[in-house]
Amino acid sequence: MSYTGRKIKKAIFPVAGFGTRFLPATKAQPKEMLPVVDKPVVQYLVEEAVAAGIEEIIFVTGRGKRAIEDHFDVSYELETTLVEKNKHALLEVVKDISSLAKFSYVRQPVPLGDGHALLQAAHLVDDDESVLVMFGDCLYDSEVPAAKQLTDAYETYQSSIIGLAEVPLEEVSKFGVIGGDAIGDQDWKVTHIVEKPKPADAPSRAVAVGKYIITREVFEALASMKAGKSGEIRLADAFEIMIERDVPLYGRMLEGAWLDTGDKFGFLAATIHYGLKHPEVKDKLVAYLKTLR
Repeated sequence: MSYTGRKIKKAIFPVAGFGTRFLPATKAQPKEMLPVVDKPVVQYLVEEAVAAGIEEIIFVTGRGKRAIEDHFDVSYELETTLVEKNKHALLEVVKDISSLAKFSYVRQPVPLGDGHALLQAAHLVDDDESVLVMFGDCLYDSEVPAAKQLTDAYETYQSSIIGLAEVPLEEVSKFGVIGGDAIGDQDWKVTHIVEKPKPADAPSRAVAVGKYIITREVFEALASMKAGKSGEIRLADAFEIMIERDVPLYGRMLEGAWLDTGDKFGFLAATIHYGLKHPEVKDKLVAYLKTLR
């Protein structure tokens, strides 16, 4: 498909996972709604997408995810209560959430992989349109929003983009690792992807962090798959199909602090990171951390 020049205005958020690493906290609420200081993880991601020029966000949800829809909806009862109690600053904070973007919701009826989740939203994306994809575990604290860094890369290469970070060699087995040709200090022309390799088998230390730009070719590759190497329909397998078809695929090394909230330690680290920047709690948090040995 030739590049159409259309700006990226839509983002897909696959949020249908069970969040088993955070049980029992996620037994009755989505992991994406767990708060980092005073905002749920998913709101940080939505704000990042909006800062990159995204106007419409498509959530791919599953059972038990209604709290996400409620969070980004208007809350008349809460807003009325805040008016009655003269809490106008909080009222503006609450009202701003529902006006961040246009929100759509589709369901993934069965958990058949992240690529299968994206296919549930394919009908909401035009044939000549590329979209931002953001998974719910990847926060970035950066001067230029990570999503904007990806859309800038798309403007340069006019192809699908994988958001990347460099990790220590001993940690590559946790991630999808890319191989290919470096383009300067920041970008890669991706020629292969290895899922969770042993350190000795890793083609690089550049790993996918859960942020992507995908073109129509990715949706076509996903739609052609019955099941990938893992038995599910996976985005990584769709990228491999694109590479086999000689469809260009690039990676952009993201600048900023990567805060992976996908496990308990990462979530706690992200909470401390943002807590140290929060005007209401930062001084008390610094004082408390100094008391720890």
